[in-house]
Amino acid sequence: QVQLVEAGGGSVQPGGSLTLSCATSGITFRFYTMDWYRQAPGGQRELVAQITGGKNIKYLDSVKGRFTISRDNNKKILYLQMNDLKPEDSAVYYCKADLEGTFYWGQGTQVTVSS
Repeated sequence: QVQLVEAGGGSVQPGGSLTLSCATSGITFRFYTMDWYRQAPGGQRELVAQITGGKNIKYLDSVKGRFTISRDNNKKILYLQMNDLKPEDSAVYYCKADLEGTFYWGQGTQVTVSS
């Protein structure tokens, strides 16, 4: 049974930091491309950051220089370090595991940035 479980969301003030994690089980983690998506109320789900099995990385332009995606293949955990958070970063953040068109989603974790 495949499980992706996000953690680390919460409420922070603008300029604050959070680290999200996505613990996985039931997949051969090291082979999967791992993504962080987010969805704000009324908005579409958008790709925030991606890291491939070969550790190639890409970011949404608006988070470049502030967010860092990483993975621990031994622990099978995906991370998203988020610094200098802005109100527009508020959303539910989801992790996704993707291997050649087979993909799995986590349940999401809420991030709220507000003064």
